[in-house]
Amino acid sequence: MGAEGCGREEMLELATEAFRARNFQLAAEIYECQLRASQEDEQELRLRRAHCLAMGGRLAEALEEYKHLSQQGTLRPHHLELLVERLAEGMRTSQGWTDGEQLPRRLLGCPKCTGALYEPVTLQCGHTYCKNCLEREREGNRASATHCKLCKDKLSASGTYRINVVLNSFLNKYFSAETRALTLRHEGNVLYKNKKPQAALEKYHEAIALAPKDHLLLSNRAQINASMRYFEDALHDGNTACNLQPTWSKGHLRKAQALAGLQKLDQALKEYIICIALDSENKTAKLEAQKILSDFLSPIAENMRQCLPDMMHLLSPRSRIKDIVNSLSASNVLENSRKENIDTADIGVRKEWKAHSCGNLTKTAQVLGDNKDTLKNSSTQLALTSPEKRNTRKTKYDLINDDKAETIEDNSKCFKRARTQSPSREHDVQSDLVDPFDLECSLCMRCCGLRFWYLFPFRLLYEPITTPCGHTFCLKCIERCMDHSPKCPLCKEVLPEYQTLRKYSRTFLIEELIAYYLPEELAERKRVNDDEMAELSNLNKAVPIFICTMAYPNVPCPLHIFEPCYRLMIRRCMEFGNKQFGMCMSDPVKGFADYGCMLEVRSVELFADGRSVVDTIGRRRFKVLRHSEKDGYSTADIEYLEDGKMEGESYAELLRLHDLVYDQAYKWFSSLKQGLKTRILSHFGPMPRKDTDIQASPDGPGWCWWLLAVLPLENRAQLPFLAMTSLQDRLNGIRRVLLFMSRNCPR
Repeated sequence: MGAEGCGREEMLELATEAFRARNFQLAAEIYECQLRASQEDEQELRLRRAHCLAMGGRLAEALEEYKHLSQQGTLRPHHLELLVERLAEGMRTSQGWTDGEQLPRRLLGCPKCTGALYEPVTLQCGHTYCKNCLEREREGNRASATHCKLCKDKLSASGTYRINVVLNSFLNKYFSAETRALTLRHEGNVLYKNKKPQAALEKYHEAIALAPKDHLLLSNRAQINASMRYFEDALHDGNTACNLQPTWSKGHLRKAQALAGLQKLDQALKEYIICIALDSENKTAKLEAQKILSDFLSPIAENMRQCLPDMMHLLSPRSRIKDIVNSLSASNVLENSRKENIDTADIGVRKEWKAHSCGNLTKTAQVLGDNKDTLKNSSTQLALTSPEKRNTRKTKYDLINDDKAETIEDNSKCFKRARTQSPSREHDVQSDLVDPFDLECSLCMRCCGLRFWYLFPFRLLYEPITTPCGHTFCLKCIERCMDHSPKCPLCKEVLPEYQTLRKYSRTFLIEELIAYYLPEELAERKRVNDDEMAELSNLNKAVPIFICTMAYPNVPCPLHIFEPCYRLMIRRCMEFGNKQFGMCMSDPVKGFADYGCMLEVRSVELFADGRSVVDTIGRRRFKVLRHSEKDGYSTADIEYLEDGKMEGESYAELLRLHDLVYDQAYKWFSSLKQGLKTRILSHFGPMPRKDTDIQASPDGPGWCWWLLAVLPLENRAQLPFLAMTSLQDRLNGIRRVLLFMSRNCPR
């Protein structure tokens, strides 16, 4: 007996492992063998086998097992969770849906509530939601962090949400009717929350008259109607919401609740299954579907059959339940078996089951239908409502037909007038009615000057950025403002996170609105921007000049940037991709010297107060042809300098001079005190080696410039070396300096 018990435990453990591995066929066979071997009807094993049959797609057999358990009085609604999930999975597969099916995106829709935007708030990630949706989610997730639904960025747990001024003005101007409908919706929600459903219902009637194709309004009114037991009206709204948004889970939930209130439980079950197929996390739909299935499978008392002999034939069979079961066809079962790695023998067993079970589906559905018929008759009183009330309610808004809005009679004239003045958000307002000035930047003319006013009299928002205070500007405009002060240019609210992080996310919705309504203006705005960028990225014309000290080719030059004009200059150099600007000494007359060196940015380290340390290295020498200024910093038209080439005996003489001066320079550097050498090495790096080809670079050997950078010469003495285009003259000059340093200067 002990050995048999041990073998039984091992088989049950094997069945459990097979279930976890999704080999439901094997698990069901093991449980069936154990049930046959057992002398008693073990309900737990039968329940496990039913779960295996349901998950394996053998629904007809699973229903028989669940029915048997129900007759024994041991089946509870929560036992049917796996069956409901399997039905939803089959529905999802047959329709080609995905779990969490996304609705078709609306241009002016809220990603959270899926309705039209109301009091829009733009987050730092750039996505826009209804203010009420964000506040409600924050209140419901106080213990955990909330995230943006679209990009999954973490949302701030503190502070108030500010309405996007530009978007809110746009909606109020061009969608006044829909905005009024949304205001009525929120007023109705407050009334419903305060247990005033009739007053809330009146608000929703007014709202839907203004926006008859808003599925969220219809869904909410269906919920209010259902709470007041106006199930016919709730079903009408639920049907309309589902027609407008067929893959919206909440619409099917409202429809299912209305059908359940009308005791049309078979139809309600199918709608609950659709809801779960679209949203597997919907707990309400799961619980209600489990309850309905439990009622269908429950035994029917004999005395109830005898009391209702004449009514049984009037009740329709449960064809809807049969449809749901049949939707999970044997072909789908076979497909699932391939995914679960069932071998060829198992597939053969499933084919035999197909031939055997098809004849039993009708019988099973009929048994379930009889159960449900009695349930329907036993609860007839609950379904009855006042016919007069229902008829009165229907006459108030049933005339509003989504497909025939233009033929509505007197009670909908206000809706027709509102539709003419403010087109539906589903169809959007005509592009030629949108004023470009509603989407312009309030800073562009001030920041960019009047250079293009005759071509482009206003400045459309380009790469729009919305600040936490709700104001919107062009990216480059707000960056320039942050160079001077960490405050919003309009309301003067401090924005320390912008100056510290320098992380800006474009406002996607405003970009989409401009692209949709103002494509020609956007193309012109982009052309003007491209012209400006091409001018700024030119490394010969209007090259930005940093006025500071001497810089040399191939020599590092770290810079500390703190002035707003140079912050702008460095940012532009980084954005344009060339990462280069010029360095010149100051000049009391011209502003900066006529010769300089181009610097290339290698890295930038930003500080919280807006300052930065920029690591640069010298590249090409240049001569200034024209001095100018742009946006607060100096610019210049330049031409690059290049050493002249030498050949023959002249080159051989140059090579001898080069080696002589290099050895002299190396000897001088080696004679320096260790402390001074250490400081030089840490700042400029080691002395470069001799080049194999001293004329390969247009600026000559790199060690010459390294030596000039470390020699203690005044700027006036250094500048002539930068202007020389003869390597021989430069070497002779360095030689004279080294002779002077070795004779007169202490080490």
